[in-house]
Amino acid sequence: MSLEAALAAAIRATAAGAALDFESWALRVFAHQLAHDPPYRDFCRRRGVTPATVARWQDVPAVPAAAFKRLELACGAPEATFRSSGTTQGPDARSRHLVPHLDLYRASALTGFARAVLPDGERPHALFLLPPPDVRPDSSLVRMCAFVGEALVDGHEWLADAGGLALDRLTERLAALSADGRAVLVAGPTAAFARLFATDRRFRLGPGSRIMDTGGAKGMDRPLSRAGFLRACWSHLGVAGYWCVNEYGMTELCSQYYDSALADRLAGRSLDARRLVAPPWLRTRVLDPDTLDEVPAGRPGILCHHDLANAGSVSVVLTEDLGHTVGDDGLAVTGRVPGAVPRGCGLLLAELAEGAAT
Repeated sequence: MSLEAALAAAIRATAAGAALDFESWALRVFAHQLAHDPPYRDFCRRRGVTPATVARWQDVPAVPAAAFKRLELACGAPEATFRSSGTTQGPDARSRHLVPHLDLYRASALTGFARAVLPDGERPHALFLLPPPDVRPDSSLVRMCAFVGEALVDGHEWLADAGGLALDRLTERLAALSADGRAVLVAGPTAAFARLFATDRRFRLGPGSRIMDTGGAKGMDRPLSRAGFLRACWSHLGVAGYWCVNEYGMTELCSQYYDSALADRLAGRSLDARRLVAPPWLRTRVLDPDTLDEVPAGRPGILCHHDLANAGSVSVVLTEDLGHTVGDDGLAVTGRVPGAVPRGCGLLLAELAEGAAT
C-alpha cells in the first residue's frame, strides 16, 4: 500500500475514534517528499535538512504559500490541479496545487467536513452556492462540495454557473424547501450569502438546517461582520448562529479548519469560546513574521500550517494570514499581512527562487 493510501485510511479511521500519531506521520511524509518532490528536495538540501536531522514535526521545513505560484511542487503526476481564484496580479499569479492522490484529499475533506458540519449524522439536502465541477474543475472548494454531495447528504444542487450566483433559482429553491420543512445544508462563499441577504427575501428553513460559509470578505461589495453574518442567517434563513459553521481553507492545503460552534453545542460545550478547530492531521504554528520563531500562545503572528493530507506536494505551508491561538485547540484568523511580504516569507521565497534558477 502506498504512503498516501495508508494515510487516507488512517484519516478515515479517526472518524471511528482511532488515534493518529501526528509526529510519526509527519516524519514519514517528510521523507517521502524529499524522495519524490525535486524542488522541495533541492530546497531542503541547500538548507542542510534531511530526515536524519529532523527529529520533531516542528523541524520540517516550510515553504511560503507564494511558492505554489512559481514551482511545480508535487511527488508525482497530478490527478487534479487546483487553482486559487484570480488576483489583481492576473491569472498567471494564481497558485497551483498539484494533487497526485485525489483519494487522500477526498478522505481529508469528507472526514473533516463530517466532524464539524454534520457531527449529529444528519443527511440534509444540500444547496451549494457554487458552480458545478464541470464549470470549475480547478476549484478545490467545488471539488470538496462534490465529494460531500456524493457521500454525506440526501441530494444536492448547484446554484451558480459560469455567470455567478443563480439568485432567482436559489430563492425559488429556498422557498420550496422552507415549505417542505426538511433539513437543508446551504454551503458556499460568504460573498454569495451576502448577495442573498441583499435581496431581503426571508425564509424559514426546517429544523436541523445549517450553513457552511467560507472566504470571508473576499468578493464582497460591502464588508459584513461575523456577527452581522450570523444575524442575517437567522433573520433571512431562520438558522440560529450555532448551526452556522465557518470554514477556513486554502488552495495550497488539502485540509480545512472549521468553526467549533456546532460540534461544541452538540457535545454539551455551548459555553466554550467560538474558534476554528483543525482535524487531527492538521496542525498550525503561529510565528513571528520577521524571525519565524514561534510566538507565545495567544500572541498574534503569521500562520504556518502542517497538513499531512498534503503528502503529495509539500506539507508545511507558511502563509501571509495573521492569527493567534485560542485555548488549547483553537485558532482565530484575523486578516492578512498588509503591504509587503513578511521578511521571513521573503527570505524563504528568495531561497526557493535561487534554487529554481540554478
